[in-house]
Amino acid sequence: MLHVFCDKKGSGKTKALIQSANEKINVSKGNIVYIDDDNRHILQLDRRIRFISTDEFNLKNYNSFYGFLCGIISEDYDVGTIYIDGLFNIVGGNLQDAAHLFYNIERLAKKNNVDFYLNISIEKDTMPDFIKKYVA
Repeated sequence: MLHVFCDKKGSGKTKALIQSANEKINVSKGNIVYIDDDNRHILQLDRRIRFISTDEFNLKNYNSFYGFLCGIISEDYDVGTIYIDGLFNIVGGNLQDAAHLFYNIERLAKKNNVDFYLNISIEKDTMPDFIKKYVA
């Protein structure tokens, strides 16, 4: 399943994502991964959550990010939930071009029984249609 948290920058999306991850670790049967573009929030997460900072990886486009996600899942078959904080901070690009990435993540989630929670900075009234069906 793919869930998207979206709102304008500074509205508390990251705080909600971190809270969700910290609550989920107590009830999840699978491992939890939290992906961010830097290390700022590492100390706010439960120590049982695997934290990955993408600043040390060369994720230039949506295809490389999708491959990155596939690598995480292939490395650990027990991953049950992946949180992605600030997708468009991690991978730059045109919002309209992200439709294919969302489709691929949805397919990846279904095939591997992994829940994805994404946080993006975009106001709900300017959101493209392909994202609306994932908004939490």
